[in-house]
Amino acid sequence: MKLAGVAILAIFLLLFCAPEAKCQTARAPAVADPAGKGVDVYDGFESAQLSALWETSRFNPGAVTMQSEIVRAGHGAAKITLHSHDTFEAGKNGNADSERDELMEARSLIAQEGAAYEYSFSMYFPKDFPIVPTRLVIAQWKQYCGEDSLPCNDDSPVLALRYIGGELLVTQGFGKGRIVLFQAKDEYRGRWLDFKVRARFSSRPDGKVRVWLDGKQIVDFQGITANAENQTTGYPSPSHFYFKMGLYRNVMAEPMTVYIDEYRKRKLGPGEF
Repeated sequence: MKLAGVAILAIFLLLFCAPEAKCQTARAPAVADPAGKGVDVYDGFESAQLSALWETSRFNPGAVTMQSEIVRAGHGAAKITLHSHDTFEAGKNGNADSERDELMEARSLIAQEGAAYEYSFSMYFPKDFPIVPTRLVIAQWKQYCGEDSLPCNDDSPVLALRYIGGELLVTQGFGKGRIVLFQAKDEYRGRWLDFKVRARFSSRPDGKVRVWLDGKQIVDFQGITANAENQTTGYPSPSHFYFKMGLYRNVMAEPMTVYIDEYRKRKLGPGEF
């Protein structure tokens, strides 16, 4: 990695500020994926405590628990329950206030621009999960911005899974805009949904996104998958991307619960994508 890239990433890891997220300062490794050994991690949520693969700054104490009643495999799965004003953030630039309880990947797992990664995880929405028109993001990939004062501070996720009004959506977001790659209304509650996402984030046309749901491919996109990196957008070059999953929504009174199991992330090798 070039020195400039290391410096940018070091700042990212130390500050870890992002749009649609609060800012924090913490110690962290100087670089992700040291020596280029790759990323290949798995969490079946079998332990009584949340593993070190996850940051704890994006959910309220008690919002994430380990349980054994509803599982995809093994004997455990994570349960996330979002209550009104959990991890609250006031809206910016006229946007609605938001609240969240999300699992955010550890700093050492952040994705590098131009590299290809595969993410897989299973989600279960209870049969009584609220079907409402409120914005709800259940998984998102964010391009690191850096500072509240930069133009990119309030940008949407470059890739997101959304569940709104009974519809499942896969969206891209560049700047303040949104592109829908997939949209389908179905009964997604009361059963495990197995997601697999392969992504190469790039501000050039060599980017790629493929998404599978329950083994069926629902997205096959090739083209620009990241924001441009310049003074106008505020994004550093090269960019880095981090993953979160759980419940992120506009503020509402009714609680929501989701179960998560069988998470894996791996860096793809040459010829795999």
